[in-house]
Amino acid sequence: MSVDIEEPRALLPGQLLARGVCRHLAGQGFACLEELVPTRGLRVDVIALGPKGEIWIVECKSSRADFTSDNKWQGYLEWADRFFWAVDAHFPTELLPEDCGMIIADAYGGEIIRMGSEAKLAAARRKVMVQKFATHAARRLQAMRDPDGHLGWG
Repeated sequence: MSVDIEEPRALLPGQLLARGVCRHLAGQGFACLEELVPTRGLRVDVIALGPKGEIWIVECKSSRADFTSDNKWQGYLEWADRFFWAVDAHFPTELLPEDCGMIIADAYGGEIIRMGSEAKLAAARRKVMVQKFATHAARRLQAMRDPDGHLGWG
């Protein structure tokens, strides 16, 4: 009996940055998810839930054009305690707003260069985000275990 093993799909530059960011933040005690939708019209690249319950959002930008075409990023600020940009070592970092955090990353790891300013979430917003995080993580795990099982989700 032979089993077909699907080759992993190639990751895009932003996805490689996200992987490195997640690896770095996991080493700091954070649980990370990629591509979470906090509200209609927004999808964050990485959301991280920290050991003290803090919520960080990280947007990954692979080029100047990718950064300058992002018109939605300020909408992410109200959904996290801290906001970061993640870029590679060749990105022109002078483009990034000073009050946002900065992570230099590649596909294998990253480093926080500048801590983002803190804006604590209200308790009700934090509860919503933690529930979204948990639901998204559980559904993603279940989809890995049972790829066709998600068809019944509402």
